[in-house]
Amino acid sequence: MNAIRDGLSASEIAQGVTGRKISALAVAEAVLARIAKHNPVLNAFTDVTADRARAKARAVDAAVAVGKNAGPLAGVPFAVKNLFDVQGLSTRAGSKINRDLEPAKRDATLIERMEAAGAVLVGALNMGEYAYDFTGENVHDGPSRNPHDVTRMTGGSSGGSGGAVGGGLVPLALGSDTNGSIRVPSSFCGIFGLKPTYGRLSRARSFPFVFSLDHLGPFARNVGDLALAYDAMQGPDPDDAACTTRTAEPVTPLLAQDIGGLRIAVAGGYFQNNVFPEASEAVARVAKALGATRTIEIPEAARARAAAYVITTAEGASLHLDRLRKRPNDFDPAVRDRLLAGAMIPAPLVDRAQKFRRWYRTRMLEIFGSVDVIIAPATPCVAPKLGQATFVLDGVELPVRANIGIHTQPISFIGLPVAAVPVPLEPMPISVQVIAAPWREDIALRVAFALERAGVVSAPPPRGI
Repeated sequence: MNAIRDGLSASEIAQGVTGRKISALAVAEAVLARIAKHNPVLNAFTDVTADRARAKARAVDAAVAVGKNAGPLAGVPFAVKNLFDVQGLSTRAGSKINRDLEPAKRDATLIERMEAAGAVLVGALNMGEYAYDFTGENVHDGPSRNPHDVTRMTGGSSGGSGGAVGGGLVPLALGSDTNGSIRVPSSFCGIFGLKPTYGRLSRARSFPFVFSLDHLGPFARNVGDLALAYDAMQGPDPDDAACTTRTAEPVTPLLAQDIGGLRIAVAGGYFQNNVFPEASEAVARVAKALGATRTIEIPEAARARAAAYVITTAEGASLHLDRLRKRPNDFDPAVRDRLLAGAMIPAPLVDRAQKFRRWYRTRMLEIFGSVDVIIAPATPCVAPKLGQATFVLDGVELPVRANIGIHTQPISFIGLPVAAVPVPLEPMPISVQVIAAPWREDIALRVAFALERAGVVSAPPPRGI
């Protein structure tokens, strides 16, 4: 049985492997065959770890054969953005420079936790250089391509992750989100994504971008799978100084809980003005399904986005300063120029951005005193064409790359948990952000699950391959 071609979810694969109806090795072989067939078009993978995948799958099958618990993700294939350390691979982080690094000696914590739950790593995925990207276009590895229309962007910087899951190459993938890099590919590729609360999941042994803004999280084709992956990765980790000391708080058992008592509001003002008609339509469908009639104003959202830019470019420049001095010509010129600009930002401006950040966080927590969930667009439009440089937003022609994250940056700026849920519009899907208070991933995922059960959100089958 070709498990992925037949549309089996991660949970169905795990149940089939555990019940000995299918073998983990057969699933791995099917996925590797699908990658070989479709990756030349989608360009989602930069590395395929076939031998490792087969060895892990055999180990899962051996455990099942003797009656051992092989884990909630037994035999489930997954792949990771290539900024995760994968033992034996150089952690390229989408760059040319990092290819000269020694191979990683140990997997990233989240890979270890996924494999401890029985999942099978099949490879590393294309991404924007050093995660400073919203398009999914990489000058060194080529652009990842949208599985619904290969002339369009996947979204960045986790573009390979979005393309791999959206194209059905793997049921699960991991990515990172600093300013929107899980939510944007989720929107453009029509899949579910979770940006957890800042500090919820360990970032240990992943290549950083902006330490104070970086999050790691999963992609999937349904909410149940998203929750399974998220639950498998939770827990404290002393190897990441920012990781919470909270014990794991599983959400899978809570997904079907009634959401009727939740207070749900739609973000107004800034979040309603900077959109194309498809984004407005997606938000309207979700709001109607949830019975959300209240609109709230998020204070100073535009300023929050500006402050996020300042902190991002300043911290990113600091991280890469030595590389900028020694190997400037080996950067994507667009990334290099943004980092050089960040190196010249005056310290008082960064200080003001951080002070504003504290103020903004306080105001947002006050809002969550009266609401449980905020609904907002994930992207202002469906996926633009590859190479498209500008679009017209609110009557103004603006650069595409810089403005795709116009609705995600004010949210990740203070580390709120968000589930991105895909609305299957024609001809291209687009996502909505389901935003909750810190540490309330359970609420965001319960709302996402209710929307999925109601048929309002779903991951459409790939139309471009």
